[in-house]
Amino acid sequence: MNENSVKQRNFTPLIVILTIAINAIVAVLYFMPKYDGFSDVDLTILPFLNAVFNSFTFVFLVAALVTIKQKNIKLHKRFVLSAFATTTLFLLSYVAYHAMAESTVFGGEGAIRYFYYFILLTHIVFSAVIVPLALISVTRGFNMQVDKHRKIARWTMPLWLYVSLTGVIVYIMISPYY
Repeated sequence: MNENSVKQRNFTPLIVILTIAINAIVAVLYFMPKYDGFSDVDLTILPFLNAVFNSFTFVFLVAALVTIKQKNIKLHKRFVLSAFATTTLFLLSYVAYHAMAESTVFGGEGAIRYFYYFILLTHIVFSAVIVPLALISVTRGFNMQVDKHRKIARWTMPLWLYVSLTGVIVYIMISPYY
């Protein structure tokens, strides 16, 4: 099936809206007062779940990469959709946690502190960038725009892998300070 044989759908407005909304919600979480109605509940399970979801995303993305190298498009699509599902679960858990819990301060000192903040900063920046890249990549794949999909997926895949892996690393490094 070639790019011209599938009816093309224009996802651009949805991609723009989702990109702005997701990144705005995450940014607002940093500044908004925290809801303390759950002050007697241990919320630290949510960052653990975030790391689990990021781990699954990473594994699904690696599997998607392997299967597309093997030219197994059907399985590739399934793994990408699985990565999207775990990323969505991550996002929901992340928003819930940061709406209710104060930010945790990293307590490490010396070189490890610089390493942590480098990983955290690059993770945050690439997280914002990956939202539109992943959405564009998936919609181009969905529309069977293979050449366009490949061009953007070459950027999307390594960045998405980096974001999911560094999410786990950040969790491991900060978890002793919850």
